Amino acid sequence: MTQLIHGLGALAGRYDTLLCDVWGVIHNGRESFPASCEALIRWRAEVGPVVLISNAPRPEGSVAIQLDGLGVPRAAWTAIATSGDVSRGLLAARAPGPAFRIGPAKDDPLYEGLGLTFSGPDDAAFVACSGPNDEDVETPEDYRGVLILAAARGLEMICANPDLVVQRGDTLIYCAGALARLYEELGGKVIQAGKPFAPIYDLALERAGGPDRARVLTIGDGLLTDLAGARAQNLSALFVADGVHAAEALDASGRIDEAGLGRLLAATQPAFAIQTLTW
Repeated sequence: MTQLIHGLGALAGRYDTLLCDVWGVIHNGRESFPASCEALIRWRAEVGPVVLISNAPRPEGSVAIQLDGLGVPRAAWTAIATSGDVSRGLLAARAPGPAFRIGPAKDDPLYEGLGLTFSGPDDAAFVACSGPNDEDVETPEDYRGVLILAAARGLEMICANPDLVVQRGDTLIYCAGALARLYEELGGKVIQAGKPFAPIYDLALERAGGPDRARVLTIGDGLLTDLAGARAQNLSALFVADGVHAAEALDASGRIDEAGLGRLLAATQPAFAIQTLTW
């Protein structure tokens, strides 16, 4: 059974290391959550390392700069491991390509220094997807035609962000994972290394200093990424209810709906749940 807790401090004696999701837990793409950041600052100061584990399709340095801009204090984290970090290895192994790139210019750091060239789908050796080109307005259906073509050619897709959606402010926007799901439905092959897949957890644990896995707590708001990944890696998980699944987990007053939460978590059954990440 999932245990409801009211603050992260209640678990300080049971775990030493945190692997904490980013988007939806400590910021919403527009602003940081001060109480959540303060909880991570206290954990790092009083308990142990905090590794931010993110499905952002960019390397750790780029994500650190983004977090600075959103007001996330550097005291809140020890290290960062991203889907972009592990995806770069997959991309480098396929250089020089050419790759058919799908994704916005802000994801340019994903490709820096890899020696990749780019082309249209007719000439590409594989598809490299970091998200929609215009995530503010586009949906996976905007890519159906070109993905049909790529699948017919038997091109692999490297998906640099397995998330289906993330919350930006009060709006849900599509991520690369949603395009990857459509590509698989069309018969295409997809390769991913971010959450819930093992490579990103291996990297995060390495950056945490190789802790005892029994003393590691993962934190996240995504069922198919954070919770599924923790379960597959046999790591304890804390579900944050007011993230991407808030409509199902919270009642009209914004508090946890225990019946709704039980239905939502039936398949993944994390060890703990909290309304908002606080100390």
